[in-house]
Amino acid sequence: MSINNVLAARSAILDRNAALRNVASVSGTVAGPGAVGRPSFESAMNAVLQKGVGPGGPSGTNTSAAIGQTNPSQQTSFASTFKAELQKVSQLGEEEDAAAEAYERGETTDIAKVMLAGQRSSIAFEATLQVRNKLLSAYKDIMSMPI
Repeated sequence: MSINNVLAARSAILDRNAALRNVASVSGTVAGPGAVGRPSFESAMNAVLQKGVGPGGPSGTNTSAAIGQTNPSQQTSFASTFKAELQKVSQLGEEEDAAAEAYERGETTDIAKVMLAGQRSSIAFEATLQVRNKLLSAYKDIMSMPI
């Protein structure tokens, strides 16, 4: 996971959040349950997601390009993107293990490369852990929202 991709994804999420707040504030106040004229949360969410945060959106950037996609018709799901990034983190861990084992067997004498592989693996794991924590926090926040 490169830092630019993480920052671009964060920016896109914040922009969509701001767009949802705008949708909620434009709809006005509700007189009671089932009030006429106020869009449901699902319809507001669908409108924001279909509109995207593109050239007319809050940030003026194209969300697809910000996340690293080159063609909007090639959009991938969040799950597949997350799975691919987890596989990269796993691969870094395996490379670190292989470098450490090679050093222990005496096949390589460059301790700097071994330590660098270990740090790279550690940082990738910590970043993944932080993303997981943020996703769990967002899930808890969404589940505690009143309907």
